[in-house]
Amino acid sequence: MAPQPVEDSDIPSDDFCQTNLSGPRDDHDGDLVTWAEDRDLKRGLAERHLSMLGIAGAIGTGLFLSLGGAISTGGPLGALLGYAVVGMIVCAVQFALGEVSALLPVTGSFVRHAEFLVDPALGFAVGWNLVYGNILSIPSEITAICVLFEFWTDINPSVFIVVFIIATFVVGIAFIRVFGEVEYFFAVLKILLVVFLIILGLVIDLGGIPGTPRIGFAYWQNPGPFVEYITTGNWGKFLGFWGVMTSAVFSFAGVESIAMAAAETRDPRRAIPRACKNVFLRVVLFYMLSVLVVGMLVRSDDPALGNDSGTAATSPFVLAASAAGIPAIPSVVNAIVITSAWSASNQALLSGTRVLYGLALKGQAPKIFLRTTSWGTPYVCVLLFTAFMFLSFMSLSNGAMTVFWWLVDLTAAGVLVSWSTILFNHIRLKSAMSKQGFPVSRLPWHNAWTIYSSYAALFMCIVILLTGGFEVFTKGNWDPSQFVSSYLDIPLVILAFVIWKFLKKTQFVALKDIPLEEAFKQADTDITDVGGSHLVS
Repeated sequence: MAPQPVEDSDIPSDDFCQTNLSGPRDDHDGDLVTWAEDRDLKRGLAERHLSMLGIAGAIGTGLFLSLGGAISTGGPLGALLGYAVVGMIVCAVQFALGEVSALLPVTGSFVRHAEFLVDPALGFAVGWNLVYGNILSIPSEITAICVLFEFWTDINPSVFIVVFIIATFVVGIAFIRVFGEVEYFFAVLKILLVVFLIILGLVIDLGGIPGTPRIGFAYWQNPGPFVEYITTGNWGKFLGFWGVMTSAVFSFAGVESIAMAAAETRDPRRAIPRACKNVFLRVVLFYMLSVLVVGMLVRSDDPALGNDSGTAATSPFVLAASAAGIPAIPSVVNAIVITSAWSASNQALLSGTRVLYGLALKGQAPKIFLRTTSWGTPYVCVLLFTAFMFLSFMSLSNGAMTVFWWLVDLTAAGVLVSWSTILFNHIRLKSAMSKQGFPVSRLPWHNAWTIYSSYAALFMCIVILLTGGFEVFTKGNWDPSQFVSSYLDIPLVILAFVIWKFLKKTQFVALKDIPLEEAFKQADTDITDVGGSHLVS
């Protein structure tokens, strides 16, 4: 895994240099696919990998374990409406990401898009926020795995910590296709389990299990479709719905990482848009059906929904199966949730390392992070993330664990920051095209309605971001730790933006100055080379 130094012979031809706006020896201002990316990274991800990557990221432990909490907070209808609204936001985010990434398929995805379309300081702030969040996400997932294994055994948790640190490192350091195949397999497992649980839930609900009565929509009648949350009356029911929506956002976290490895994807101008569209349809379908079925299976006032053991015992599907006398379901769900947690750590490693590599390309991180293996993996980035995986051992001490989760909570709002950046990038791209006289048909993939959906979704993301911790402002519910976890990420991102802007004196890119002509020329060249055409939905 020796570093690959830049020699004169490695400098690309003038024809290829059109993708680097500042010349071959300095990629810091290369807003399109830089020559270093093209030379050092290998295209090992296919469209099927990307589609499953998005599904594997979005269908995680939250779907299997946390839907019961949504039902207890908002009621069956409140939870369904909350997830429906967030599903529409996810739709807007996915389509916005697909349109911009099809034009600019770069490593680091929307972080680099922010530099190109908005301000380099925004790319720096959002990029390092993502790196920090993903660095802590991996040990938090490994810690969750240890808790899940406690469902079966009392073996020392340090054994599982070591095993999964090694396993995550091996997948992360391997050729990118290995990661793609692993995630593909995990995603298939999750899809099969979700389909099985939905069917099983319907069978139980309709009285198909001998000895169990038909439930139907009885729990929508009593205790009712909505739950009064914090206060009473219609305002309390609305707060229950809003509480579901703010938590549902984090259940969908991960769908935005689908384009992080664009420079390692085959024909990314086609693969990424198709994957974005497929992921949205599948994920929303699975979530909506799951929320509907769970709302039919369990009462919103069931005290078991408040169980926070972190194992399969908290799953509403398990509660319903156990009540129906099916003893094997808890172990099956627990096993799949373990793969979900490991899959989440793998995805955090991919997303974080590629963002860090992209930051190094732009001179916003040390150049050492540009070093890659002969098979195209940024191994120094992987080694940094692996070092932080050992924070998992903090879970063996109660005091250290408190500190660790406080660090994790600092990035709780990171997903909304990322979604807002994606949507703002898309709005800027469409506005710049209008300003410079480019028709939307010049985009490799475009949709007539996305400019409106991006504005609406951006507004909703900002509102949810600002109200994510609304409980702490209600009478008798002030909680300093919850306030910090809900809001501290916002000033951290703003501070990083201001610091980089002050140090580097970056400028907010005027719409007329965004170099779209070069981007469109390269997109047209790539599409012609693969014998394709522009995609329209």
